[in-house]
Amino acid sequence: LHNLNEEDKSQLYLVALYVQIEWPELSFPLSSHLGSFKAAYAGEEPTPSKFQGEVSAMLQHDLGWKHIFEYRTAEGISLDLAEPESKRAIEVDGPAHYLKDVPSGDYVVDGPTRFKGRLLRRLGWTVAHVAFSEWNGKSASERRELLKAKVAA
Repeated sequence: LHNLNEEDKSQLYLVALYVQIEWPELSFPLSSHLGSFKAAYAGEEPTPSKFQGEVSAMLQHDLGWKHIFEYRTAEGISLDLAEPESKRAIEVDGPAHYLKDVPSGDYVVDGPTRFKGRLLRRLGWTVAHVAFSEWNGKSASERRELLKAKVAA
């Protein structure tokens, strides 16, 4: 385990968390190292985008949805915009969260984003996603309507 870098530890933390959630009766083989794995995962600094800031501002100022910007759950998972009391969150997904299907040209959600969503749902969170493709090129009123629907979901 001495040759594990921070990214390796971070990934192992997510595996351990998943095992813990899905099969609580099992013990993770590296459980004595979970503290350092979690520290590696939680130590990753979030990098909010301008897009995330725009969504946050519109939710706060136009729709009155009070939330915490870059909230970290007890498990160390970072949420873009969260209302911890109700376990509701909005993830603002830029192009890095998608892969492009070559034959169809459609964008599909990538594996890490799907996995994070699965973990959050199993932890009791309700998460809505605002995709860059839904946001870009839209008027302020169209964006407001989009966010109203996301908050109501």
